[in-house]
Amino acid sequence: MPFRAAAPLTFVYALGYPIGALAVSAMSPMGVLLCRFGLAGALLSGWAVAANVRWPTRAALSHVLVSGLLTQAGQFICLYLALLHGAPAVLGAVIISMNPVVTAALAALALGERLTVTRVCALLLGVLAVLAACAGRLVAVGHVDGVVLLLLVSLLCLAAGGVYQQRFCSRVDYRATAALQNLVAVVPVAGLAVLMPLSVIDPWKAAAAVAAVVLCNATLCMTWYVQAINAYGASAVTMLFAVIPAVAGLLSWAMLGQRPDVGLAVGLALGAAACWLNARNSRQQRQNDPAGDGRGQHRVDAVHETSVAGQ
Repeated sequence: MPFRAAAPLTFVYALGYPIGALAVSAMSPMGVLLCRFGLAGALLSGWAVAANVRWPTRAALSHVLVSGLLTQAGQFICLYLALLHGAPAVLGAVIISMNPVVTAALAALALGERLTVTRVCALLLGVLAVLAACAGRLVAVGHVDGVVLLLLVSLLCLAAGGVYQQRFCSRVDYRATAALQNLVAVVPVAGLAVLMPLSVIDPWKAAAAVAAVVLCNATLCMTWYVQAINAYGASAVTMLFAVIPAVAGLLSWAMLGQRPDVGLAVGLALGAAACWLNARNSRQQRQNDPAGDGRGQHRVDAVHETSVAGQ
């Protein structure tokens, strides 16, 4: 990707992490997510209607809703609860950025894709990146606490939802998929909102942060990401995950005063190496299988595209 295209997409994607942390510091997580999913679902539905897309029905509709419960509800409920309980925004960015690598592993299990030596090395580096990023918290707490578990579940929900979406929803227009995924995520969030107290600590700060989450992360970022996939291919766009956590770390430092510790810095470096190996492997397999025949990389790239497009 040329720098002029990669830079703004990387910035907006990384900005979502500190903005999310700001939002949950001013408003309860379920309140933030109700606004996020409800408003984003309405905006994306309007886009889909204006584009006159074909909406899924019956079995396809059920599959889209299941993928939405994973990629949207599961991912962001866990992520925002982790942010509420003190997870640094950059820690969330490092763990969630392992999505391309974890998606490749799940695709190998669920879709029968071949795991090359390079991809296995990327997966191992990804595991080391997560361990390094969590090292400071593990030492401080003395065990794997709920915050780390929430972030890991968030990552697994995102990756599993992407694989499920590729397996069952590949023929559905991405605009209809994104709209329905946001709308179905309102259901579990509303249920949790009934059980958990809703509070607004700072109304003006909450309004600004929620507006930024909806406009920047849920709509603008998704649109740019899909456009980048169409223009440059999933392999090229995957390379952004090598730098997104670092940018998120700098933004979190500037906006929240959260300075990355040594473990996070090591995690950033290992995560960048893992994502670079993953993208390099994808590019090599695509070059070796340009027609998409056999067991090339096209389906894994599509899994990655659909798993992130809904963010």
